[in-house]
Order: sequence, then structure tokens, then C-alpha cells
Amino acid sequence: MKAVILAGGLGTRLSEETDLRPKPMIEIGGRPILWHIMKIYSAQGVNEFIICAGYKGYVIKEYFANYFLHMSDVTFDMANNRMEVHH
Repeated sequence: MKAVILAGGLGTRLSEETDLRPKPMIEIGGRPILWHIMKIYSAQGVNEFIICAGYKGYVIKEYFANYFLHMSDVTFDMANNRMEVHH
């Protein structure tokens, strides 16, 4: 099942928080609001998300593109130019 999430507002009433990141990426409990919304929906069987991003949408894309990297331990082997991600 798919869900569409509208995440394109400017967040002007939260300007002290949204100068550097879009409103869906403001953290609650160490995770973005958008992550919490997606977790609630996934518990109900939604497994695909279409995020309609606007203002600073690249921040949302970068977060989820690198999600496993952000949430995992990483080992760098500089001698062999390798990186290992530990889930």
C-alpha cells in the first residue's frame, strides 16, 4: 500500500527551526517528524511513501537516501580505501 505525504510548506511559524531544515525534518526525540509519521503509517501496513517535498526538499532526500548510514555504525579502513556499514 502507498501513502502520499505533503511535506512542502515553508514552516514560517517555526522560523527559528526552519532556517536550516524544512519543517518535516524538525526533530522530536532525536528523529525527524516525517520519520515518526512514516513509522505510524508503516505500522498500519503502508510500505511505500510518496513525499511531496518543496522547501529544502533536498534535506529530506539526503536524509532518507543515507538513512541506513545515519542509523548504523561505520568502520573506515583508510589503508584500503574501504567503508563498512554495520546494521
